[in-house]
Amino acid sequence: MDLDLLTQKFSEKAANSDPVGATFKFVLDDHIVYVDGTGDSNVVSNEDKDAQCTISTKMEHFLAIQKGELNPMMAAMTGKVKIKGDMGLAMKLQSLLG
Repeated sequence: MDLDLLTQKFSEKAANSDPVGATFKFVLDDHIVYVDGTGDSNVVSNEDKDAQCTISTKMEHFLAIQKGELNPMMAAMTGKVKIKGDMGLAMKLQSLLG
């Protein structure tokens, strides 16, 4: 999946979700997707800015989580997904990942 398509999918889900109340950065291979949910809506960009919660993984693992083929908690426990920052915020991401 290329960065434009990935960003578009995040933007569509973000637009249909309540603001998450925090900032998130996804590092997927060498792609960045930044979600700022601190305002009235979730804003998605490809900026490489500091975030309250950063999630790093391979694109293949991220897509498997989206499809329901990989359990996010198991992926984190086995090192397939790395979370930096506020881990509690990662639990708020279901609306953007599903």
